[in-house]
Amino acid sequence: MYAIIADGGRQYKVEEGQELVVDYREVPQGSQLRFEQVLAVADEQGLHLGRPTLPGAAVVADVLGAHFGEKIYIQKFRRRKNYRRRTGHRQVYTRVRIARIEIAGDTPLPSASEEVASSGAEA
Repeated sequence: MYAIIADGGRQYKVEEGQELVVDYREVPQGSQLRFEQVLAVADEQGLHLGRPTLPGAAVVADVLGAHFGEKIYIQKFRRRKNYRRRTGHRQVYTRVRIARIEIAGDTPLPSASEEVASSGAEA
């Protein structure tokens, strides 16, 4: 089972137990994050696509802590002007482990083949 989620302007394909690095959030280590923007879920019944998101679906992740990206150096240089500047930047991220993928159990989700068939009938 896997899900495709949207977070921070990016899309991630996630599975249970997978570790993921997302944009930094001010949350303590050991707490849980809930990703509500689930675009698609694939399970035993097939692929469920959202329009644009699946209602009632969510991905729950355990926060493992802050994570630092690699150091990036920025250099400015003007020839013959005795001008040199070097600065650095190191982005902070939040590392999470996907705990579970939740699908709304009350309403059955249409499968991808049913959605394609219904969209073809409307045209």
